[in-house]
Amino acid sequence: MVSEPRRREILRLIWDAERPASEIAAHFDVTFGAVSQHLGVLQQAGLVSVRQDGTRRFYRANRSALRPFASMLRSMWAAELDTLALLAEEPEREDPQPSGPARPGRRSAGRSSR
Repeated sequence: MVSEPRRREILRLIWDAERPASEIAAHFDVTFGAVSQHLGVLQQAGLVSVRQDGTRRFYRANRSALRPFASMLRSMWAAELDTLALLAEEPEREDPQPSGPARPGRRSAGRSSR
């Protein structure tokens, strides 16, 4: 459920502040309906709370429900940040120069025709 990247991003957006569904949806490149479905899944799981004000729905992360996942999420985020840091510190590699245009119908040495 929280392994889905958009749901993790939704939880991040509503972690510290209650937000209306329209504001949450504006952060994504999918339809409002798709974001609404993600919010519904999170609500059914008890990971978000919803408050309705007129026709608007406001969402907030249910921190107490997420507390058991806190250490797992921290380690997952730490691992992702470590990977990002390694990539950022990696020296830029120059692309090798092409050996010339490929010729149709000919295979390079070492490749089998089977």
